[in-house]
Amino acid sequence: MGILYASSIWVFIFLVLGLGGLAAYATGRAVARTWRPLWTLMWFMFLLTLAMRFLSFALFEEPLLSVQLFVVDYVILAGIGLAGWRITRTTQMTTQYSWLYRKSSPFTWVLKPGRDDSY
Repeated sequence: MGILYASSIWVFIFLVLGLGGLAAYATGRAVARTWRPLWTLMWFMFLLTLAMRFLSFALFEEPLLSVQLFVVDYVILAGIGLAGWRITRTTQMTTQYSWLYRKSSPFTWVLKPGRDDSY
């Protein structure tokens, strides 16, 4: 049994990174687009991880109640979901408040020059 998977690396790549990663990214975007807080995303990632562990068990006979595999899946899916949330939130902030913020990277925004945040 590996750190990331129990039976095959292909199961991990296809199920967790492929299907779960796409679902996590889409969930992160959806949470950000509805202006929900970050803790909401973490709850949804917990539920998604439960679903991914069940699919691993049902389809590929991996252990269902493995804490190690659950934590690894959760960390990976939460990271992908957080990336989707942050990219979407950065776009929202720089689009909706274009007079105040500019994008400094895909994940961050900064005040435009000449703006003072101390009012």
